[in-house]
Amino acid sequence: MPTRKPRQLALDLPTTPGWGGRREGAGRQPGPKRRDPHRRRDAIAARFPCHVTLRIRRGIPSLRKVGMLREWQRSLREGSARGRFRVVHFSLQRHHAHLLVEAASARDLACGMKSIGARLARAVHRAFGRSGPVLADRYHLRILRTPREVRNALAYVLLNARKHWRERHGAPPPERLDEASSGRWFEGWRRPPGSREPPRGSREVAEARTWLLSTGWQRHGLIDPAEVPGG
Repeated sequence: MPTRKPRQLALDLPTTPGWGGRREGAGRQPGPKRRDPHRRRDAIAARFPCHVTLRIRRGIPSLRKVGMLREWQRSLREGSARGRFRVVHFSLQRHHAHLLVEAASARDLACGMKSIGARLARAVHRAFGRSGPVLADRYHLRILRTPREVRNALAYVLLNARKHWRERHGAPPPERLDEASSGRWFEGWRRPPGSREPPRGSREVAEARTWLLSTGWQRHGLIDPAEVPGG
């Protein structure tokens, strides 16, 4: 009698659509793209000042509110000079802050900015009665190596409110000192700003020590309070 070969039977199991296997759109979805991705920073030399930008998260009120400015000035007055790190100038805009800083090394810059970021966050918490994260991402850094770059950065930081005014209104901004900046302590104006009053009280920013940020930038002319950065 011939031997019959065994026949393999298929199991008719129900399949669950959409689970298992490789398919388009599977896996963890990417989060929001960072403005300043985590990459290695450029080397820093003590003679080069830096332009730093800090951005805050959505939903936080404007940093330019009077109460917020007062809290920031009080906090900065206590921490603008840390020996090897100094905040020389600043301006607060609605959702970001510009700083001109000096640091002796990359490590000093990192430590100093960690402290400044924490001070900004605490000022936001006190001013607006809130808690939780404040900064949106890593700070953006630009190292300033020439007198021209420093001169442009000074105008950009101290007159940044004029830039945003022109972008919103499409008209020349009024000429006045930005109270949400360190412009009242700046001695490099070509002529006094229209609403400038003699500075009162103690400084909330440190004095520049690098040649570039103290005098070198003046090779390209003093700063007119009527300038509009980027214009």
